[in-house]
Amino acid sequence: MKSTITDVAKLAGVSIKTVSRVINREDSVTEDTQNRVAAAVKQLNYQPNQAARNLKGTNSYTLGFVYDNPNAYYIIQMQEGILAECHERGYELIIHPCNAKQVDIIDEIKSMAKRSQLAGLVISPPLSETPEVLAAIEELNLSYVRIIPGSHDSVESTPCVFVHDQDAAYKITEHLIQQGHTDIAFIGGDKEHRSTDERLNGYMAALKAYQITFKTDYIIDGQYTFDSGATGAKNLLGLEQKPTAIFCCNDEIAAGALFAARLSGFQIPQQLAIAGFEDSPFSRQTLPQLTTAAQPTNMIARKAAGLLISHIAAKRSKAKTIQTTVHQHFEPQLLIRESTQLNSQSAKSSKN
Repeated sequence: MKSTITDVAKLAGVSIKTVSRVINREDSVTEDTQNRVAAAVKQLNYQPNQAARNLKGTNSYTLGFVYDNPNAYYIIQMQEGILAECHERGYELIIHPCNAKQVDIIDEIKSMAKRSQLAGLVISPPLSETPEVLAAIEELNLSYVRIIPGSHDSVESTPCVFVHDQDAAYKITEHLIQQGHTDIAFIGGDKEHRSTDERLNGYMAALKAYQITFKTDYIIDGQYTFDSGATGAKNLLGLEQKPTAIFCCNDEIAAGALFAARLSGFQIPQQLAIAGFEDSPFSRQTLPQLTTAAQPTNMIARKAAGLLISHIAAKRSKAKTIQTTVHQHFEPQLLIRESTQLNSQSAKSSKN
């Protein structure tokens, strides 16, 4: 027979209410009690009944993940990370893809949240960077967490997971400079994503730090797609003064740029170095493999869901002081591969 919350309470020697508090990660339970309940849950293989929990009262145990992103690899890793945290903490997840440019996007999100009786929302770019979307969620009095590019100096009043895109972009550009490149181009992603500006700012900051003259012809507006990378690289390689290196705003763009460069007869990295961003499968499926910034998307998503669930639990506990400003920070790490490295010291250099 399937174990019940009553069975867990009896085995742990606590009340049913205490078991509920432990499952919901409320701070009012002692560590010893948490350990006893956790051991009982594991021994009985107890799984909370989400439908019953949601119907029992006003508290919902369902999160929503709202996104608009063409990168399938990014979205899959986001979903896996959020789901892992939800399963561990007794929550369900509703996934809602949408088009951030739709005229009725605000009504769509509000309708979905009400219809699904959500406890909270995980929001990724560009929706997490759109003031109108955030204002609509605030009107619903719905807890949410945002995943956005930022730094340790970023100031936000709501739970956020910041990804330090600018610092990582600086390191990628610095690596290219240290490889001897001074003619370094940049192919951007979608303009509505703050990550595009953050990565461009990191690129610009590195050029300035090394006193390298900025060339406007070397900045190509693009989208986070393979075709955009191929088109951008073709335009750059058609310039009279061609770049010797290209920093692409993500790995999909970089894969497209590498494809176009090789079709044009360029040897990589001997004649042209190419770097991406994110460490998606695109970076490992090219020949040569791409230098990139390893972004732990799965972990970022899991931390975001954890922040949201903890925020929800704090609100429900009716504590006198609720910590509403909770932030997590991630900096993608430089990962040097053959697409930029002229010698065999890739592994050694990537550690330094």
